[in-house]
Amino acid sequence: MPNIAITGAGSGLGRSLALEYAKNGYTIFLLGRSDTKLHIVQSEILRDGGKASIVLCDVSEPASVSIAFQQIGNLDVFINNAGIGIFGPVEDYTVEDLESTLNTNIKGTILTVQSALPLIRKSSGRILTIISTAGLRGKVNESIYCASKFAVKGFTESLQKEWETESISITAVYMGGMNTPFWDNSSHVKDASSLKGPEIVAKQIYEEDDGRKEIVIDK
Repeated sequence: MPNIAITGAGSGLGRSLALEYAKNGYTIFLLGRSDTKLHIVQSEILRDGGKASIVLCDVSEPASVSIAFQQIGNLDVFINNAGIGIFGPVEDYTVEDLESTLNTNIKGTILTVQSALPLIRKSSGRILTIISTAGLRGKVNESIYCASKFAVKGFTESLQKEWETESISITAVYMGGMNTPFWDNSSHVKDASSLKGPEIVAKQIYEEDDGRKEIVIDK
């Protein structure tokens, strides 16, 4: 039974990915900051006969990330899913908005990939980075979010070149907006219910998770 670790696994796409991979025979390591949310997802997986463990992890904190991956042991797939979005016109962003977005979306991606890498190399496994189409083109009221996702795109593409001769892979996942709590604090997405559900996106990611360079799921 292969092992997979997913950051931001307590809600939204992370939760749907955990349920999808568990349904298909993976043992899940649920990483996130909210113990309560992770326990709910774990209960859903266990109820359906799957296997899941909770690993508390703040991806923006180096010590937290290091300790989290020390608890995992063997790992075949790592999905770097944790991310936040703060939205609005560029003049309204505060330094705190900038720091929290970049710390989670960029620093968190780099730290978790660094910690997952020895385990992935050992299993000749796969890494997937959840980037979103905000890493492909600019969007109104998403300037800082897009900046962070363009950075993750560059990071992922660089590692694809860096690891060309190795037996491991890293896939960039680009998807449009989804109907998740991600938009709860946004004023520019008026009705998220018109967007794809995360379970549909998770299913496509699972089906195309074969080490390819890109998975593109636009709305």
